[in-house]
Amino acid sequence: MQTPEVLFKKLDDNALIPAYQTERAAGLDLSVCLPRGDHAQDEVVIQPIHKGGSIVKLPCGFACAIPEGYEGQVRPRSGLATKFGVTVPNAPGTVDSDYRGEMFVALINLGNEPHTIRHGDRVAQMVISPVAHVTSAEVDDLDTTARGEGGFGSTGFAKAH
Repeated sequence: MQTPEVLFKKLDDNALIPAYQTERAAGLDLSVCLPRGDHAQDEVVIQPIHKGGSIVKLPCGFACAIPEGYEGQVRPRSGLATKFGVTVPNAPGTVDSDYRGEMFVALINLGNEPHTIRHGDRVAQMVISPVAHVTSAEVDDLDTTARGEGGFGSTGFAKAH
């Protein structure tokens, strides 16, 4: 199987191109590229949502071209999520193969304390995954299954035996 190639274009000289941190990592780490020049910011503080905070959209300073037939899935970094409650609210966020704009990461603080993000901080990861395009058809009836219309916990919560 051929390895797909994702192309990255820096939109800011200070941007960090996504990279795997270990040989078997599933996701490319995404780093924040805080504005320089007239709109310079040294850091962004994300307030806890239960204390009046809101979702923060942070720039990464690059655009990318994901190959057709693939998507980028933007996911939380486990350390940020488990240690500080900082996560991606729409996880996984989808980056379509035809998107060519600047990459941003949306973060929300579900923790108890404000969390500071600085330029270059790795705040999310992007997993490149194949996608299937399907045809859709409207029908009058669907086939029946043992599960039927049961959803959201209908199969129970206890461990399977």
